[in-house]
Amino acid sequence: MNYQPSGLQIGKMRVPLGVIGIIYESRPNVTADAAALCMKSGNAAILRGGSEAINSNQAIAVCIKQGLEQAGLPSDVVQVIETTDREAVGELITMQEYVDVIVPRGGKGLIERISGNARVPVIKHLNGICHVYIDGTADRQKALDIAYNAKTHRYGVCNAMETLLIDVAAVDDILPELAQMYAQEGVELRCCVRSAAVLADQSVVAATEEDWDTEYLAPILSIRVVDGMDEAIEHIFVHSSGHTEAIITENYTLARRFLAEVDSSSVMVNASTRFADGFEYGLGAEIGISTDKIHTRGPVGLEGLTSQKYIVLGDGHIRG
Repeated sequence: MNYQPSGLQIGKMRVPLGVIGIIYESRPNVTADAAALCMKSGNAAILRGGSEAINSNQAIAVCIKQGLEQAGLPSDVVQVIETTDREAVGELITMQEYVDVIVPRGGKGLIERISGNARVPVIKHLNGICHVYIDGTADRQKALDIAYNAKTHRYGVCNAMETLLIDVAAVDDILPELAQMYAQEGVELRCCVRSAAVLADQSVVAATEEDWDTEYLAPILSIRVVDGMDEAIEHIFVHSSGHTEAIITENYTLARRFLAEVDSSSVMVNASTRFADGFEYGLGAEIGISTDKIHTRGPVGLEGLTSQKYIVLGDGHIRG
């Protein structure tokens, strides 16, 4: 709370969003995670899982209901939709009177459909086209370790690197060994003309324009050689999905510029994009990672499921 010249005390208070509809595919653990996050943040939840896990979701829902009743809380603050009919989703995302926000979790097709048809605000990310840029001043071992981890740690996740950008000043020293490391893991390399020339003795595929805009979720990596920071940032601006980008550099000034100019939900210096995760950020469980700019951005934990209201304390104050 802060005192104003009028004598009023002005502050802000975190408040729940209200009723959150969460639509997700497979992975019944989302049922428990989403219910816990919504309850912890003071929200009610309507959960609709995929048909693949309907029995597991319903079993988890029974446990949640029992827990709520034992805690003396209303058992209907978390509801799991029992039908797998798609029409139920279509109805849920248009119920402006009853639902305050929708959170879709799943493939790009699901999220595009929800975002396109919803009449309720949506917290989402469509895909994770993440970049790692190796600057000309990068420490060689850091570059090898980070670029290898960002791609090969797990393939089918939204924070895996899909495009490697490497400064022309570093390409001869770093790319050949890095390509061998990828080859040992069976990663297909889709290279620009200049990176392909450096890897002439290795098996690579010529990159197309479509590759720069593709989230592979597979052991496939696009590689492009760039002439410095400006070209790297321009490439990211054009092709990034706004999820996570990282720079590997020993130049403090360039690192600060990368942080300031790259407009993604997470921007990193000398760290793997795989750290873009609510648990790694200290948020505990997350409801998802938002690439929107409003109302929340990045990993969505408890705070992301709340809004703010102003609190004004007076003592008979009137405005003259």
